[in-house]
Amino acid sequence: MTNGPVRIAVDAMGGDYAPGEVVAGAIAAAREGGVQVGLVGDPDAVGAEMARRDASGLPIMAVPSEGVIEEGEQAALALRQKPRASILVATGLVKKGMADAAVTMGSTGAAMAASAVLLGMLKGIDRPALGGPIIGLAPRTVVVDLGTNVDCRPGQLLSFAVIGSVVANLFYEVESPRVALLSVGGEAGKGNRQVRETTELLAGSLPNFIGNVEANELPTGKADVVVADGFVGNVVMKLTEGLGAGMAELVRQRLRGKLDDEEVEGLAREIYEVNNAVETHGGGPLLGVNGVSVIGHGRGRADAVRRAIGTARRAVEMDFVGMQAEGLERTGSQG
Repeated sequence: MTNGPVRIAVDAMGGDYAPGEVVAGAIAAAREGGVQVGLVGDPDAVGAEMARRDASGLPIMAVPSEGVIEEGEQAALALRQKPRASILVATGLVKKGMADAAVTMGSTGAAMAASAVLLGMLKGIDRPALGGPIIGLAPRTVVVDLGTNVDCRPGQLLSFAVIGSVVANLFYEVESPRVALLSVGGEAGKGNRQVRETTELLAGSLPNFIGNVEANELPTGKADVVVADGFVGNVVMKLTEGLGAGMAELVRQRLRGKLDDEEVEGLAREIYEVNNAVETHGGGPLLGVNGVSVIGHGRGRADAVRRAIGTARRAVEMDFVGMQAEGLERTGSQG
């Protein structure tokens, strides 16, 4: 919890459209109120964007850094070679108590590594996880993990269920989240060894565990939290995003000339957004980390940055980290 405006350190150099779109989104968030923003990045580039967009009088300032960790770089090596990179400086401000949360639209691996090294992990968690709604037809169904942990033990999947339940409760106001395990069949005996062992563990640990669900049930909202290892979760998320983009283009092709162009584009955009929830909603907090670190979609533009900053603000105000720790302690989860 915090008194007064929430201090957000924003990685101004992260993302496909940095620094311009990041600065624009940060300015929009500052105008909405409730936050103080530190734009971490190359002083000349960030300063020029702030001047061009007239940030005068707003609670926003530039914080110098040197270098950027790009997607595809080996995160552990990059952290050593680029100690003043924007994501490291932004996360370091949280570590030092100079910011309440960090936000980046840049490299997920770099953000995870910086958070794990600088902020540390909550008790019972080995590595950070990513999770949240990925299907617009089920906007309150939290899927964990979405790609950070490709090989998981049952105990890790139990901890994902716990912190996923915290997300569902705090962000989507689900009082008693129903937890399910993603599998190839709804029966308890279906799935590989990992799934079968995890099913037994979740059934004995969580009163709201409802069993297994199949991927085709994700859009129905049957469960509030769906647990999977990062390999499966990422495949599902990427397939959903690709289907959304392909279906949107199909709508444009089939309806162009038959309906008003603006109506066609609006329908295509709606289909795209329903299937690209991560990009549409800006991003979500890294789970299991002892600090608030929000990771957005690399393709996100100014409005996505603004929403990601809003997510960071809510996470701080709701004591998201403390609530995760309490949930893990109640279940005795061991990663």
